[in-house]
Amino acid sequence: MKINPTMNCGVCVTPGQFELLERPLPDVAPEGWALVEIKAVGLCGTDYHIFEGKHPYLNYPRVIGHELSGVVVSPDATIAEGTLVTINPYLSCGTCRACQRGKLNCCSSIEVLGVHRDGGLCRRIAVPVSNLYPADGLTEIEAAMVEFLAIGAHAVARSGITNMDRVLVTGAGPIGLGTALFARLSGAEVHLLDLSAQRLAMAKEKFGFDNLHSDPATILQGQLSDGFDLIFDATGNTKAIEAGFPLLAHGSSYVLVSVVKDAIQFDDAEFHKRETRIIGSRNALKADFDRVMLALRSREIDSDALCSEILDLADLPARFGALAGDRGNVIKAVVRP
Repeated sequence: MKINPTMNCGVCVTPGQFELLERPLPDVAPEGWALVEIKAVGLCGTDYHIFEGKHPYLNYPRVIGHELSGVVVSPDATIAEGTLVTINPYLSCGTCRACQRGKLNCCSSIEVLGVHRDGGLCRRIAVPVSNLYPADGLTEIEAAMVEFLAIGAHAVARSGITNMDRVLVTGAGPIGLGTALFARLSGAEVHLLDLSAQRLAMAKEKFGFDNLHSDPATILQGQLSDGFDLIFDATGNTKAIEAGFPLLAHGSSYVLVSVVKDAIQFDDAEFHKRETRIIGSRNALKADFDRVMLALRSREIDSDALCSEILDLADLPARFGALAGDRGNVIKAVVRP
């Protein structure tokens, strides 16, 4: 009798319970898909929210992991066996109105690996070939960090940023830092706002950000009294988003990178007086992944500064709770399955 091989998978069984469970090892990929041996998985706020029971779109149990790099093991006409790839975890339908207009990142039926369907915190996964991007010139760890940086790159691309803009990024976690890095690469004057002194100190030490603020109530002083041409919110906090509206300059744009469950309230008269634009930014497109990989290859972005820790999957059950509770000191923890 044939015994089907199995693999260990990192599973959030219920909120607060993360375990390694055996699942069948995929050995056949559907047509148009490829098998990928996972090499590295970045942990992000989404994974921690799943662990804490705060994610609005998730059913338990779930194999988590959507920041993925791996090596193709079932060759395709377009991607050779053995190719290191970064994985776009947003699976789109290809037929809805958004997809027909090239907006695959906000497909009306989108499924995200590790959220709507099982993710890649395991040995092997099947992925549509169109979601695999060769990561030439990158390490396995760097390729696993492309996705979270692409979210910031996408937000910056949507903003219409120029080198004349004064920019405020609220929230100096991984997504906020990625957004700030790409805003700075655009030549803009970038400021960071975060209530955590630890995060601000890390942003200064590792990435050289100097315009740091911890109190939104006192930020509009001196040369900043006119406000900011662009504000990017990466806090995921309703009150923080609402506190950003008074900081907007006339003729400004407010880019909401984070997602909140509650209604957002603002003063319509002030909003109209400033002729403000509100821009939602969701996920990322292939062009954003390509932009990130170029920045990593050229060392415009220091991947070593982003990676806080590398650990083995076997050690993660004992560490998950601590990592989730210590996000002020961790930019990106990366797991090797």
